[in-house]
Amino acid sequence: MDILKTFEKCGALLSGHFLLRSGLHSDKFFQAALVLQYPKHAEALCRNLAEQINLKDNPETVISPAVGGLIVGHEFARAVGARAIFAEKENDNLVLRRGFSLGKGEKVVVAEDVVTKGGRSRQTIDLVRACGAEVLALAVIVDRSGGDAKFDVPFHSLLKLHVRTWTKDECPLCANDIPLVKPGSK
Repeated sequence: MDILKTFEKCGALLSGHFLLRSGLHSDKFFQAALVLQYPKHAEALCRNLAEQINLKDNPETVISPAVGGLIVGHEFARAVGARAIFAEKENDNLVLRRGFSLGKGEKVVVAEDVVTKGGRSRQTIDLVRACGAEVLALAVIVDRSGGDAKFDVPFHSLLKLHVRTWTKDECPLCANDIPLVKPGSK
């Protein structure tokens, strides 16, 4: 499966001037929801991701941050035979709601759609650890940091790209008065 071609075919690789959740600006945006809206793509991408990861322990649970990671977490959990839960934002922190819980020592994989700097993924990892569970790995569809995003757990992605990002003050798109768009989730 050619991941980049799949994103392009689904209109999920956008070009323009984008404000990312990290606060950075970029001329490219991966709108994974436009790929994941097709169950055959979601299933194939997450199955491929699960097959790439050589875990010594089988995960009991896959957790993802809502909203972007929901489908990835669900399909990844299906591929590895685990349950799927998600964390929700509350006052800019991630919490477990809806009766979800993690037990002490429970083996967990964190699943996400796209990583730029990894802030939401780190919050999810911290939440899992705060519950006393063990994070086996972080699994993402697209690592747009080009390997710059670092985590203290094994980090796996189907597609690794270095997509340019800038602070607002450095952004050449702002300097050229190109309208800024915030297409992602909050």
